[in-house]
Amino acid sequence: MEGDTLIDAAGTRHARAEARARIACLVPSVTELICALGLAPQLVARTGFCIHPKALVADIPKVGGTKDVDMARLRSLAPTHVVLNMDENTRPVADALAQFVPHLIVTHPNAPEDNLALYRLIGGVFGREPEARQLCARFEEALGAARAAASQFVSERVLYLIWKDPWMSVAADTYIARTLATVGWTTVPRGSGGKFGGARGTAPGAARYPRVDLAEAAREAGLVLLSTEPYMFRERHVAELREQMPGKRVELIDGEMTSWYGSRAIEGLEYLPRLRARLQSRKAA
Repeated sequence: MEGDTLIDAAGTRHARAEARARIACLVPSVTELICALGLAPQLVARTGFCIHPKALVADIPKVGGTKDVDMARLRSLAPTHVVLNMDENTRPVADALAQFVPHLIVTHPNAPEDNLALYRLIGGVFGREPEARQLCARFEEALGAARAAASQFVSERVLYLIWKDPWMSVAADTYIARTLATVGWTTVPRGSGGKFGGARGTAPGAARYPRVDLAEAAREAGLVLLSTEPYMFRERHVAELREQMPGKRVELIDGEMTSWYGSRAIEGLEYLPRLRARLQSRKAA
């Protein structure tokens, strides 16, 4: 059973790490997960976007971004393990790391349920199985509650925007879209993005996060959601779009709650039913 648990998204089978393993994480949400599993003392590097939990990551060295990694700096920190993600990190980054890092752990949660395997993988490699089991139990409870809450909502099509200039949304088979679906929100456009395009993937990421014609896409949706990340949409952007599209419902949504897997996914599954209920009440008023 353990052998199956410790196979990552690239198909690599991992052995249990030594107690003194030095971990670098280039995935913000997984950095948070690593800390939730009690492994913060073993983190030797992170990206500048790995900001949670603030108190624990403050003193961990930064090595650039998810796609523009400072390889010289990272090499100097001598990690034994680097954690990557297929959407967030690129194949060239993974190939460069393979030249000097003994173990690359590739992740790719593509639906809420995939968090369970992620918890078990990271917890199993680094000897935190009890902590991983606790997270799994909490996650399953939160997912069950979110799906139960969804039964009170009418299914609704939403345009979930992650960028402007150009406007960009999410494909139907992404983690974000499938997370929104747990509370009855179906994303537009309708197409899928196909296979991932990151650390070990082959298809272009643009298919998973397509450019959209705002007016055309908004016509298909009953609600437009502006995500607070990766683009920092704020209330002023909501006001601008409401003025631009009179009568269209436009709302802000916390992007960390829909796009961050790992331990943050539990909080996200608790947040979404509350948000849907609030927006539904506002619509009815």
